[in-house]
Amino acid sequence: MVDTVDAAGAYQKDSIKNTLIVALSLCLVSAIIVSVAAVSLKPLRLANKELDRNKNILIAAGLFKKDTRDSEIDGLFKKFEIRLVDFQQKRLLRVEEVAALGIDVSSYSQRRAAKDPLRSVELTTAEDIASISRRARYSVAYLLKEGDDIATIVLPIHGYGLWSTLYGFIALKGDLNTVSGITFYEHQETAGLGGEVDNPSWKAVWVGKQIYAGNGDVALRVMKGPVDPNSRNAIHQVDGLSGASLTSRGVQNLIRFWLGENGFGPVLKSLKG
Repeated sequence: MVDTVDAAGAYQKDSIKNTLIVALSLCLVSAIIVSVAAVSLKPLRLANKELDRNKNILIAAGLFKKDTRDSEIDGLFKKFEIRLVDFQQKRLLRVEEVAALGIDVSSYSQRRAAKDPLRSVELTTAEDIASISRRARYSVAYLLKEGDDIATIVLPIHGYGLWSTLYGFIALKGDLNTVSGITFYEHQETAGLGGEVDNPSWKAVWVGKQIYAGNGDVALRVMKGPVDPNSRNAIHQVDGLSGASLTSRGVQNLIRFWLGENGFGPVLKSLKG
């Protein structure tokens, strides 16, 4: 600490000036340490984020098992063909079209694009049933193929629940109607209530449910309680989350949006054809 001298010529180590010098020095050193750590750890953070994304895609597709190791995730994920969806043109873009746009599908962020007015559209109140405000023009889709046929397609989904936006993936079987899995990897819903969207037991009841009715409309509904297995509409119904009716409604709405006309619905219809 730097000493100062008072009017009588005595040293004052605990003066305000010295205290401020020490405090500012500590702040500067701490800021430098934090900045260096953030920069040096960024590659690891991005790698972990990508690993977690790939893991959740595998979970939705039913390819991730309890004994699957992290070292196996990349190999399993490489089975997918990553395609870019153009919501405006309502189709999958060809590889050369994606290259002309300068988009890297492996790192494309639909979330960031949705915040950019040049790469997204503002939804009307009637359209915005998932409460997301804006929708990016492009999205990725993950295709698992058997020969030339689609065996599974995994689609990113998000929408507002009770307290937060839920981000996840839904996987459909080759008929592009039957759910093969769903997962939510980010949200801030109430633990034990809306947070049960993470519960494997609840996610398991989605498997085998059908999204669309015979007329092509989104028919899937999240109920206020358990589904009556004898109901003729049970194939389109999922048990509601106990004590979390608003989160349940939010999940239903995001499914209606992303699998509907303003989401992936038209693309799935064209793929069926």
